[in-house]
Amino acid sequence: MTENDRYTPPKIWTWDTENGGHFARINRPVAGATHDKTLPLGKHPLQLYSLGTPNGVKITIMLEELLALGHSGAEYDAWLIDILQGEQFSSGFVEINPNSKIPALLDCSTEPPTRVFESGSILLYLAEKFDAFLPTAHHSRTETLNWLFWHMGATADLGGGFGHFYAYAPEKWRYPINRYAMEVKRQLDVLDRNLAGREFIAGDTYTIADIGIYPWYGELALGRLYDAGEFLSAHEYHNVVRWAEAIDARAPVRRGRMVNRLRGEPSEQLRERHDASDFKLRTQDKQPPE
Repeated sequence: MTENDRYTPPKIWTWDTENGGHFARINRPVAGATHDKTLPLGKHPLQLYSLGTPNGVKITIMLEELLALGHSGAEYDAWLIDILQGEQFSSGFVEINPNSKIPALLDCSTEPPTRVFESGSILLYLAEKFDAFLPTAHHSRTETLNWLFWHMGATADLGGGFGHFYAYAPEKWRYPINRYAMEVKRQLDVLDRNLAGREFIAGDTYTIADIGIYPWYGELALGRLYDAGEFLSAHEYHNVVRWAEAIDARAPVRRGRMVNRLRGEPSEQLRERHDASDFKLRTQDKQPPE
């Protein structure tokens, strides 16, 4: 950043719609719906409205893990919400999540249907609903929730901070990239030290803490997030890499990573999921050319 690039904040901030980089068309300083649109409803108890970002992937992994355990009540329809097209600002979506962020879940097995928003809240809701991936013993449960809420606070620095300035900002600026790279590496060190004596994040049991943290820090450790693995020397966090590889090898995790995905190999993109057979029959490589 040069002297001419220095920014002096005005006395009163005003919205500059041209200065938003990758998300300039959809970021705005007000809430509420921009257009009327009813969300679709499928046949299953759970209706998920999401996108295959790290926050969205947490939930599809959780649902696939529940189904793998035999919880038929966890059957779900996963509807694609394209956030770059502003679909999260529809009236139907805002009714479920007034914050207009994916993922959003509607549980139609209750009367009336229950809306659940914020990925950590959805993970906790599903864990308690199906009595799975959340220990019942006092200390183990508390430790799991410690790490669940840790990641909800920490990933703002990884995604909205580091990811934005390193991958999406219209220009590369040294100060914000260095500031957030330092914090992300500190967080990786927190996880690495924690995993030095544990198989999983909260102890010896796979929990919603692992499911929540993996799509962010596991994917980062495996070099998939923001193409930043080398820049952050993520491979040096050996315990995190070991843990990430173990989570990555789970079949429900592989399926969950495919749902609502818009990037990567077509065979790994399942834009919408309405049946277990969709993983074999409806991936993007099997669709007619657009």
